[in-house]
Amino acid sequence: MKNRPGWAALYAFEVDRAAAAPVFRQVYLQLRSAILSGALRPGTKLPSTRELATQLGISRSAVVAAFEQLLAEGYAVAKKGAGTFVASDLPEPFDVGRGRSKPSTPVPKPTASSGDLGDFVDVTVQSDARPFNLGRTLIDARTAELWRKLNARTLRSFGGDHLGYGDPQGMLGLRKSVCDYLQAARAVRCEPGQVLITAGTQQAVDLVARVMQGPDKEVWVEDPGYPLTRLALAAAGAKVRPIPVDQYGLDVAEGIRRAPNARAVFITPSHQFPKGVVLSMARRLELLAWARVSGAWIVEDDYASEFRYGGRPLASLQGLDEAERVIYIGTLNKALFPGLRLGYAVLPPPLVRPFVTARYLMDRQPSTLCQAVVTAFMEEGHFASHIRRMRDKYRTQRDALVTALRRRLGDHVTVDPPDQGMHLVAYTRQGLSDVAIERAAREHEIVVRAMSRLYVEAPPQSALMLGFSGYPHQSIAPAIARLARAFER
Repeated sequence: MKNRPGWAALYAFEVDRAAAAPVFRQVYLQLRSAILSGALRPGTKLPSTRELATQLGISRSAVVAAFEQLLAEGYAVAKKGAGTFVASDLPEPFDVGRGRSKPSTPVPKPTASSGDLGDFVDVTVQSDARPFNLGRTLIDARTAELWRKLNARTLRSFGGDHLGYGDPQGMLGLRKSVCDYLQAARAVRCEPGQVLITAGTQQAVDLVARVMQGPDKEVWVEDPGYPLTRLALAAAGAKVRPIPVDQYGLDVAEGIRRAPNARAVFITPSHQFPKGVVLSMARRLELLAWARVSGAWIVEDDYASEFRYGGRPLASLQGLDEAERVIYIGTLNKALFPGLRLGYAVLPPPLVRPFVTARYLMDRQPSTLCQAVVTAFMEEGHFASHIRRMRDKYRTQRDALVTALRRRLGDHVTVDPPDQGMHLVAYTRQGLSDVAIERAAREHEIVVRAMSRLYVEAPPQSALMLGFSGYPHQSIAPAIARLARAFER
């Protein structure tokens, strides 16, 4: 191995068997970091899995799993009979010292708080319409026609409100409609003056990171959790502490043990992403008590809360908060369609002014035209009707997916119908690799997401995430038949 180009970086690899992260993920992260930094150049042939396993003193199966993930994410390519190579179409690494010789230094071991955007896992690529991609929505003919009419009406009444700059907090009419809806549907306690209109939950997370000033920006995130939240916080300089999630939701006691002085916690309590579990009442009260005593903020991401299929939607965490420590964020992009780019944050009164200032400095204001259309859609009762119709439609699609999975893949996966949300989780049996299945499924024009990718430090579970909200029920069984062929491989 000594004379092969690019492999010098591999000598810096370390495997810590006492670490929480599994061995295969440690190997994967270090290989990926070496590729992104340029230490392993495009086209470089990687050692065989047997050679690398011998060098690191680990099992070959761990190296095989690491290579499979690199292949699935496009960092590496396999050439039959020749071996595995670093992908040749990777972008050049960013180098502020371009033109200067770089010192030979070991590749740093990635950490959970790293702002390395190479760790990005896009789980909602809207342009990919293949089943069972996540985050896709449907609108029926009734909503589509109403949307066209309201847009035309708004443009016909085009007036002074749209010719100048508007309120960076959002139009008062829309904030009132959002307040009325949240009070009735989610038991959120708010006034229009506490509502800030955003482009969606991702912008709300970015605003929290901007307002949370100071060098000690330590935050909790769920592990596994939504990768864009973690990466946005890391990019903003926060020290990210992944906290494990079990069947009762975020392990609050473990979070307090690991980071008792954290400034904030980012959580999806009503339908945890990706596992779908609900934060238990005992843990909700424990989290609120800790935030009250420590002065931390709780950022409640209530994505997809509209779509609950068993009874009324669960009450919000914000509705239980007596100390005004919860920042409640939500989105209209999943309730309607992602191209809308409108969401909201409900802020404790002391935070309204700094958030509005940050919003003003970021991109001034949301589109007044879009806000006017959505306001009319909500005020005239169309939003509530749309949610009722889509809830029934998505329930039918969920049931069709569960039935097809159990019929065709019952020997390979375990799945329970989720009570809420727009995707389900199918846990693999018999030690099957979700990453390998994800890659094989793409060859059959099926998109499933490997849940193990979304873990940071907690031991990963092998499971597939399948979206059902964007696919008519009659298309689901044929798609599962193609997925079954991928399992046969």
